Amino acid sequence: MKKGLLVALVLLISVAFVSTVFAQAKPEAKPAEKPAPAPEKAPAPEKAEKAKEAPKPKPKPAGFVGKVEKIDGNTMMVKSKKEAIGFDVSKPTFKGYKAMGDVKVGDTVSAKYTKDGVMITKIAGAKPEKPAKEKPKAEKKAEKKEAPKKEEPKPAPAPAKK
Repeated sequence: MKKGLLVALVLLISVAFVSTVFAQAKPEAKPAEKPAPAPEKAPAPEKAEKAKEAPKPKPKPAGFVGKVEKIDGNTMMVKSKKEAIGFDVSKPTFKGYKAMGDVKVGDTVSAKYTKDGVMITKIAGAKPEKPAKEKPKAEKKAEKKEAPKKEEPKPAPAPAKK
């Protein structure tokens, strides 16, 4: 009787441990190397064009993005479309700039606080604002059209000789 009880206990314990092993999620096995596609089947040119056409989305810059509004000593005001935020630039780190003197009013930057200070990143795709020209091309063309053409007076016809 003792031996039968011992065997039943051992089976019960082994089933308990084995079942927990089977209950775990199976790790994804890496598939064996796929055989090379048959040379007769080439990928369709339409699929290749679609793959080339799909542009990769540009990564969004981290932090607060906006234009530098003013720089006073250890503070820098950055204004976005919705709000303006002041950043403490006493210990800045830069990406796209070499020093704080390179940052100019009107530059588009991304500013983000880090454990070391503030990280200022220059946004490469942003163009600085250009002052408006005094006379746009359309006005110049209008001025040219408005100027009357000078017509030379025709000499009077000579009297006919008899």
